[in-house]
Amino acid sequence: MQNKIAYEQPLNERMRNFLRLEHLFNLIEYRSQETFEWDCRNTLESLLEINDLLSRSDLKTELIKELERHSQMLTSLKDNPAVDKNRLDTINSDICDLLIKLRDNAYQPGNLLRNDELVTSIKQRISIPGGTCSFDLPRFHYWLNQPGLTRKQDLTQWSADLEPIKNSTFIALDMVRNSTHPVREKAVTGFYQKPIESSLSCQLIRVFLPSASRYFPEISGGKHRFTIRFMEESTTDARPIQSKNDVDFELHCCIL
Repeated sequence: MQNKIAYEQPLNERMRNFLRLEHLFNLIEYRSQETFEWDCRNTLESLLEINDLLSRSDLKTELIKELERHSQMLTSLKDNPAVDKNRLDTINSDICDLLIKLRDNAYQPGNLLRNDELVTSIKQRISIPGGTCSFDLPRFHYWLNQPGLTRKQDLTQWSADLEPIKNSTFIALDMVRNSTHPVREKAVTGFYQKPIESSLSCQLIRVFLPSASRYFPEISGGKHRFTIRFMEESTTDARPIQSKNDVDFELHCCIL
């Protein structure tokens, strides 16, 4: 099977934030496999970025709204004979469990990071180029030279109250991504445009191309239509140009 690259374009602010959260959680997952100093540095930086994203947007409320919508949709499918009832019940149960945690007024994601003195001192310096150098933050330098297991335990503790946010984000995006059937399309001379029906709530555009393709898509869109321009790049120091060739691609319009 030919490998494919997925390109995604969110069509609303909620999806943009969810995709950013997913990206940061994936970085943490990858880096947490190791306990070297630089992996721990990068993991903590990603945790602080998540906390910053949470503080700038009411993402807990946005996740509640999204999961409630999905739960209502799943409930409406309960009597559909074409649906796998066991799988539907399992997913809906997971969503309901997450909603209970998110709705709890006492649940304030990111508090463990915000209330830690060491993390606070790092956050104050992290926006400065090279600001977390050893001479700037000797306490951080001391922590980075503790045994790897100790650092990993601290990182796990600091991120513990972010787990419901992580799991909610992943299940919400998984539901949206699997809400459509792929179709084969052709961009004539590298350009494709499609209107969005007013009755549909399209949240995410996904374009799949073979990994060996010489093109990449630039996607833009809003409530009423979206466009895709397939670009070619000769070298990284030159501006990409729209292809003059017809481009076959796989399109997913995620409308859940």
